[in-house]
Amino acid sequence: SIFSFILEGHAVIYNSGVSAFYAAIIHFKPKRLFIGQSYHGCRAAANIITRTNGMKQHPLEDIEKHAQKGDIVHLETPVNPYGTSYNIREIANKTHAKGALLIIDSTFAPPPLQNVWGFGCDIIMHSATKYFGGHSDLLSGVIVVKDDEVAKQLKDDRIYLGTNVANLESFMLLRSLRTFEMRILKQSENATKVVKFLNDNRGKFDKVLDKLYHSSLQTEPFVKEQLKGGYGPVFSLSLKTKDQCKKFPPKLKYFHHATSLGGIESLVEWRAMTDPYIDQTLIRVSIGVENANDLIEDLNNALQELQNEEN
Repeated sequence: SIFSFILEGHAVIYNSGVSAFYAAIIHFKPKRLFIGQSYHGCRAAANIITRTNGMKQHPLEDIEKHAQKGDIVHLETPVNPYGTSYNIREIANKTHAKGALLIIDSTFAPPPLQNVWGFGCDIIMHSATKYFGGHSDLLSGVIVVKDDEVAKQLKDDRIYLGTNVANLESFMLLRSLRTFEMRILKQSENATKVVKFLNDNRGKFDKVLDKLYHSSLQTEPFVKEQLKGGYGPVFSLSLKTKDQCKKFPPKLKYFHHATSLGGIESLVEWRAMTDPYIDQTLIRVSIGVENANDLIEDLNNALQELQNEEN
């Protein structure tokens, strides 16, 4: 399939990203799952398996202490909602030293931004709802494995788990893949320009802008090695107060205030509205394909207004 070609392995398509994650856990039957900051849907699916099968869950820091043969390490990089990167090779080495398997959720940086096979992962996962879909109008997920026999078993299981991707979704995915590379490269370029502007102008917004998170701001050598094709289109910033977070999204003209990401339109989200456990002043930004200078001007105007209100 075209997914197998893009993702350089045996791809199995599902009706959502969570279905893809769930299918992998069902197939590989780990006694222990090691999972860090990641999509809340994956954690909820893992909690179901813990409740029904007794699978233990540990943080990534416990790999060397508790991992055993057949366990699964699930690593999302770049990670939601920050858009920052983890060292895949380092975690792969720790994982394989214990005989465990590494799943990389590469949703936030699909190829050609990030090709994760070269860093030691065993299974790749994407929520195809996001960048492969690209138009905020479909749900889909994909698991990519190296072994054709494993892929065949996953496809058989998919029928009886009821997680086949629907016909209309398949048609729309094929439509989206025709513009995929053009979209993701433009979004990556836009996001990198926007983050650079915000980072270079921190002093201008010193009463508003607190922190800025994105892989392009990381200095570790592994980041550029992993993200050879460009940085992910999602980044986050935190403001000084919750009141500023309430006022910020409505001041923007080009950004819709919504919780999704990956579409051609730019979105902004005060993350606390959907995640009670996250930093309550965090704003997640998903950059689209609009003109980068328009997006920069829009963010500049909104932050300047908030800055002026504090003076």
